[in-house]
Amino acid sequence: MSIAKPKSVAGIVIPDSKIASEARELLLEYGTEFIYNHSLRVFLFSSLKGNREGFKYDPELLYVSSVFHDLGLTKKYSSPDLRFEVDGANAARDFLKSHGMPKESLQLVWDAIALHTSIGIAEHKEPEVALMYSGVGLDVMGEGYEQLSQANREEIVGVFPRTDFKKKIIPTFFSGFEHKTETTFGNIKADVCAYMIPNFQRKNFCDCILCSPWSE
Repeated sequence: MSIAKPKSVAGIVIPDSKIASEARELLLEYGTEFIYNHSLRVFLFSSLKGNREGFKYDPELLYVSSVFHDLGLTKKYSSPDLRFEVDGANAARDFLKSHGMPKESLQLVWDAIALHTSIGIAEHKEPEVALMYSGVGLDVMGEGYEQLSQANREEIVGVFPRTDFKKKIIPTFFSGFEHKTETTFGNIKADVCAYMIPNFQRKNFCDCILCSPWSE
């Protein structure tokens, strides 16, 4: 795997504490170069927004959240029946717990990862949660693209390239939960299943109501 480990990019210092370094090595061991580059871009985009808008956030916790946010898609951390976001959040919590981090930090990172696809919720949470959600939205869907300078965009992508990102990210998502598509009920990853599976039948909330065991 050919990866970049710079000390800083676009004016953002990349954490290199023991916790940050070990988190990165887990991503390199169990993830892919594609997920690694995406995760580091998410951290940088999140940090730039935080600095630009005057957020008070913990760079190390934001970094760990970014590094773990898609590890739930990997074989190492994927469960048979939980949302991939929860798998990644659980893995990060266990990792930080092993380093003796306080409960508040464990919960903050868990929320940042578990809620990173929760539109309309994550952006109203604590700075680390809201910032990582914004970083993911920028890299995946281009949300906030115009707020990022061309110089920053070019520098970040130059170090952590997108490598045909638009074509690869949907299959990458799907590979992480194709064995448990039922976990996408009620969230945006159901769109991924519909894109990847011909005639995919989504579970429907209204059907759940109308077909419940209640008599009325």
